[in-house]
Amino acid sequence: MSKKYNILILGASYGSLLASKLLMAGHSVSLVCRRDTANLINSEGTRVRMPVKGREGLVEIDSRQLPGQLTAVIPTEVKPEQYDLVCLAMQEPQYSASGVRELMKAIALAKVPCMSIMNMPPLPYLARIPGLDASALRACFHDASVWEHFEPGLMTLCSPDPQAFRPPEEQPNVLQVGLPTNFKVAAFDNPAHTAMLEQMEADITAARLTVNGEALDLPVKLKVHDSIFVPLAKWAMLLTGNYRCVQADGMRAIKDAVHGDIEKSREIYAWVVDLCVQLGASRDDMVPFEKYAAAGQGLLKPSSGARALAAGATDIERIDLLVKLVAEQKDLSNESVNETVKVVNGWLDRNRKAAAAKKAAEAVAA
Repeated sequence: MSKKYNILILGASYGSLLASKLLMAGHSVSLVCRRDTANLINSEGTRVRMPVKGREGLVEIDSRQLPGQLTAVIPTEVKPEQYDLVCLAMQEPQYSASGVRELMKAIALAKVPCMSIMNMPPLPYLARIPGLDASALRACFHDASVWEHFEPGLMTLCSPDPQAFRPPEEQPNVLQVGLPTNFKVAAFDNPAHTAMLEQMEADITAARLTVNGEALDLPVKLKVHDSIFVPLAKWAMLLTGNYRCVQADGMRAIKDAVHGDIEKSREIYAWVVDLCVQLGASRDDMVPFEKYAAAGQGLLKPSSGARALAAGATDIERIDLLVKLVAEQKDLSNESVNETVKVVNGWLDRNRKAAAAKKAAEAVAA
């Protein structure tokens, strides 16, 4: 029998998708979340619903019915040294929150290998890219000091390609998958840590879920790649679609951002791909534009970042700014990307001023 690993996942929402796949494979998972969510998960488990090719409706994965063991904990309850792998499945600004920040430092000092499942590559991962000055990219992060204690060799990146959301009418332990693609993770520097990922990959591939007596091979696998550039394939998608949902006067669906001017989208996509190639990626690491554009036809809502800005968010992940600054290190620039950064900056400035004004008014009222 293969070794069963103990995995810590920060972020119980999107993190429950990978957790469900690991639990199906017999591994143990701890989800880090708020106290009320932890109590709910420990009482009722998690539910992940996903479409399966050839079947009507959605298939539900109930964590209580899986061979692996699931627990939910709050940040102060975690002992990092008890885990074989830590997965970072929250939005980048969330890691500086009280309690989480202290846990991140403890994880770094315990030297547990970490797999980030963020669109935003952590600074230690960027430091693994030859010729890139990661220290010059600190402005892209909500609080870059969160990453100071992590060793680059102990950090890898997993592209969060599967699309999922919490149905608004459901409790926080429910996640619905909209686009059941694969997680693509880059190898660690340490071959032993990569071998652990490869074992998880094989276990997830072999796992089946029995539904009404039928053993189903569910989508959403973990795919390990030798190249550290494979997860960066998401950059072209994000700059072409997700961030261009943000308009000066409102938001639009990803489909409209991509297909409203398909030639402009093709140009932006190609420029970002070329940037990744200059960093060292192979074109084979990248996703063809046609494949992305076809998938974009089904993305009928604004991106999560756009929705957050529209709701008044004062911080979001800034892959748009990251790509701009990385390009500048290669003496490259793109007018459309620069305009996107300008528009996002405008929304953040307005939201921060509004939040500050509201806070000041509440202080006066008190």
